[in-house]
Amino acid sequence: MAHMRERPYVQFNFLVDLGNGNTEGPEAGFQEVSGLQSSVDTIEYRNGNSKLNAPIKLAGLSRTGNVTLKRGLMGALSLHQWLEETCSGGGLRTVTISLQDEARTNPVMQWRLINARIVKHTSGPFNAKGSDVAIEEIEIACERLELE
Repeated sequence: MAHMRERPYVQFNFLVDLGNGNTEGPEAGFQEVSGLQSSVDTIEYRNGNSKLNAPIKLAGLSRTGNVTLKRGLMGALSLHQWLEETCSGGGLRTVTISLQDEARTNPVMQWRLINARIVKHTSGPFNAKGSDVAIEEIEIACERLELE
């Protein structure tokens, strides 16, 4: 799926599928996606009879960071309902984030959040003197991040 080219892709053409197959319409539209990251812990180990005075480094557990999605607040309850599903022991989904080409017709890279669950839902802040759009934000935890 990943398409190599000489110049980088722009960051503002992306689709988010929250595990329900919907990437169209206001409920699927997000302003920002951040936190797509994974890492591997390292374990330092040294035998007592090692000739080197330094430990070797072994691969440990792999970890995936929480992903944050932001969108304008529009009165939809689907994200809060997903949080309630998670609170009652369910709510596991596969969330897909697709970076699109400039024509917005083909995905050029995809990130899949496997066994994703919403762990935080925030609305606001609200300010009577401001003119910004009211934002709702969710944080998603997942067990594995696949890149395609």
